[in-house]
Amino acid sequence: MRSRVRTFVGIVVLSLVLLLPDAARAQPFPGCTSGWLPSGAASLICVPPPGAWNGQLFVFAHGFVPKGAEPSFELPVLDGVPLPILVQSMGFAFATTTYRDNGLVILEGVDDIRQLLAAFSAPHPPTRTHIFGVSEGGLVATLLVERPPYAVDSAVAACAPIGNFRLQINYIGNFRVLFDYFFPNVIPGSPILIPDYVVEHWDDYALIIAGALQANRGRALELMRVARAAHDPSNFNTVINTAITALRYNVLGANDAAFKLGGNPFGNRLTLYLGSSNDLRLNLLVRRFSASPVALQQLQLYETNGDLRVPLVTLHTTLDEAVPFGHELLYLTKVDLFERGRFVPLPVNRYGHCNFTTNELLGSFALAVGLP
Repeated sequence: MRSRVRTFVGIVVLSLVLLLPDAARAQPFPGCTSGWLPSGAASLICVPPPGAWNGQLFVFAHGFVPKGAEPSFELPVLDGVPLPILVQSMGFAFATTTYRDNGLVILEGVDDIRQLLAAFSAPHPPTRTHIFGVSEGGLVATLLVERPPYAVDSAVAACAPIGNFRLQINYIGNFRVLFDYFFPNVIPGSPILIPDYVVEHWDDYALIIAGALQANRGRALELMRVARAAHDPSNFNTVINTAITALRYNVLGANDAAFKLGGNPFGNRLTLYLGSSNDLRLNLLVRRFSASPVALQQLQLYETNGDLRVPLVTLHTTLDEAVPFGHELLYLTKVDLFERGRFVPLPVNRYGHCNFTTNELLGSFALAVGLP
C-alpha cells in the first residue's frame, strides 16, 4: 500500500516538473542507455539514480510507423517534456523499443516488448511493471496482458484497435473504396494494391485529396456519412483531416499488410453501404474485393480475447477518425462479467486520434497503477 501511495504522490507532483526551465528540459536524457534486442530492435532503458527509483518500470509501446521509414523510438513530448524525463521524475524506470520493423508489427511488437522486459530485468528486476501503448502500440499492450507468459502488472491502451482488428482493417478499406466512388481518379491504383509512386509521393496526393474535398463539400460530407467516419459537421477541416488520415493508413499500409498476412485482408463483397443520396447506385458501382482466406486466418492472431489477469485502462476520444471509438464497446463484450472490474474504459468527448491532454494521459496511468 505504501508503494502505491508513493506512486500516486509521484504522479501528482509531476506538475512541478512541467515548470522546469527550458534549459533543464533540453539536457540529454539522464540515466538512459540504448542497445539492441535479440530481434534486432533498438532499445532505450532509463533508470533513475539510486534512492530516486521506486522500483517500478514504465514501458512505452509506440504506434504505427509506415514501412520504409527510419525506425525510431517515437517518444512523445508532453507539455514540452520528453516522456523518459517525465517518467523518471515520477520515480519510475523507463523502457521502450523501436520494434524490429515498421508497418504492421503488432505480433512482432509483443515479442520485442518481452525481449525488452528481459533486457531490463537482467541487471535490475523491477517490483512492478506497467505498459502504456498508443494506437497500434495499444493493441500490443493489450495482447501482452492477455497472453501468457504474463509479464506486466497493469496496462493502458490509448486510442487502440482492441475491439476487432479485422473490423479495423475493413474500416480503412471501406473508406478507400467509398472515397474512390465519390471522388474517382484522385488516387491511382487499387485500394488493395498501392502503386509505389503513390506511396513515395503521398504528401503530394494528400494535398490533391484536400483540394478535391474542398471543391465538393456536399460529396465529402456524404462520404463521411456512408463511411460512418468521425468528424465535426461544424468544422470542415475535420472532414479533410479524417479523409487524409484514413487514406494515409490505406496508402502507406495496404501493401505491407498484404505481404505480412499472406494476402489481401480487406473484403467488401457482401457489404451494404447506406446513407448516400442514391444507395442503389452506390452499391451497384462501388468496387468490390474479396479477402484472402490466408490473410483472414492470419488476422485471428491479432484478435484480443478479453481475458484480463491485470488491470487494463483504455483512453479513447469519442470522435477518433483513425481508430473508431466503437472498439471500446466491442472489447467490453469480450471481457468476462467477473473480470470487468479490471477493464476501465475512459471516453474523452473530443475529435482526433490520440488527441489527449497531459493530465488525461497521466490520469489514466495513475488509475491503472492504483487498481488492484
